[in-house]
Amino acid sequence: MTGLRRAAEDYLAMRRALGFKLTTQAAQLMSFVDYCESLGSDRITSELALEWATTTRSDSSHDAYLARRLMTVRIFARHYQTIDYGSEVPPEDALPHRKCRIAPYLYSSDEITALLDAAVRLRPPLRAVTWQTLIGLLAVTGMRKSEACALDDEHLDLDHATLVVLDSKFGKSRRLFLHASTVTALRNYRQRRDRWCPHRAGPSLFVSTRGTRLDVHNITHTFTGLVEAAGITTRPGQRRPRLHDLRHCFTVATLIDFYRDGGDVQARLPTPDDLARSCRPEVDLLVSAAGPRVTQPGRGPSGIGRG
Repeated sequence: MTGLRRAAEDYLAMRRALGFKLTTQAAQLMSFVDYCESLGSDRITSELALEWATTTRSDSSHDAYLARRLMTVRIFARHYQTIDYGSEVPPEDALPHRKCRIAPYLYSSDEITALLDAAVRLRPPLRAVTWQTLIGLLAVTGMRKSEACALDDEHLDLDHATLVVLDSKFGKSRRLFLHASTVTALRNYRQRRDRWCPHRAGPSLFVSTRGTRLDVHNITHTFTGLVEAAGITTRPGQRRPRLHDLRHCFTVATLIDFYRDGGDVQARLPTPDDLARSCRPEVDLLVSAAGPRVTQPGRGPSGIGRG
């Protein structure tokens, strides 16, 4: 093992111990280490960092993406230079770019209903009811998709209408307080899940058709199909709808309600995680004989759904 690789692994372990997930950054950093080793280098130079950052498997030339790759190396290089004084820290302006953040897609109530209708048509029935409940839960709590996939049965207390999210972003945990209709929907989901999948592979709340935990990296493919089946389209240049956008929709709708209620809105502006500590009370997660459905009494301002 080279000194560069050992230092990179120690660096990642240290940052993870501080609560950073580093899912993308870790893969990028180790890719850079592989690149250096392939060239026989155990030292970081600005030239090597720039060559690696601008050489991607997808041949992407988006300046912001390339700059983020270089930034991953640059942050590590500052750390590594304390170990190897001869290593260089790539200059901050080596790959200039204009910061831009594409606005998230905000679903309307009708679009959320269309997504649930599309989920009904999934097969087998276990897959359908899992996706209906997953989408509904994200819509009314603002949870991250990774948090929902990581839920175990023991994290859900139906008697006290609470849900605990453990070790989420930056290692934080929080408790969500659930609306009565959400409790009913989750109780019905567990009953159907246990009937159709009596031998689960683990304690996970949401399961695949094989009884395993939902894979947060694979669910994007299924959701893309649901968006198409629901007939949801976007304008040119607009971000395509993502499962994570249900969280944005929840947050925006909650903030709009703050303005509707009056009072000191600024004093009520918590972090997004604080916003997502409870279900929106006006959202009903109703359960039909066929399975859970989300229905919403009206639309939010400017077409923003109440979820």
